[in-house]
Amino acid sequence: MKKSFVRGTWQKSRAFSPAVITEGGTIVWIAGHTGQKDQAGNSLAGDFDAQMRQTFKNIEATLEEAGASIKDIVTMTVFLADSRYTTRMTEIRTEIFGENFPASAAITVTGFADPSMLIEIQGIAVVD
Repeated sequence: MKKSFVRGTWQKSRAFSPAVITEGGTIVWIAGHTGQKDQAGNSLAGDFDAQMRQTFKNIEATLEEAGASIKDIVTMTVFLADSRYTTRMTEIRTEIFGENFPASAAITVTGFADPSMLIEIQGIAVVD
């Protein structure tokens, strides 16, 4: 699968690409993932950093099962409980993706199915 990134100008500072172009490959549709509990089942309520990192661990586990990885994500929608988390989300996403960011949208919502949730991410990955 061939993947290229439209870099844009200001988008790099917000850790997303305006567009990602793929040729070939298999599409993996990633349902909304959350991280309000760690792998041992302990609550991460109120800890945005921990929830975001756990959310990506959960996505990574799903993608691994599908024969893919985090680096195969080409687009994602990030739902946040509070717009004040947007900058921190950008910083953590930069750690995770490095220079090759997926296309993305960040949306602030008024609530989630579980009130302890601070973030939910859905996306699409493309793999060879």
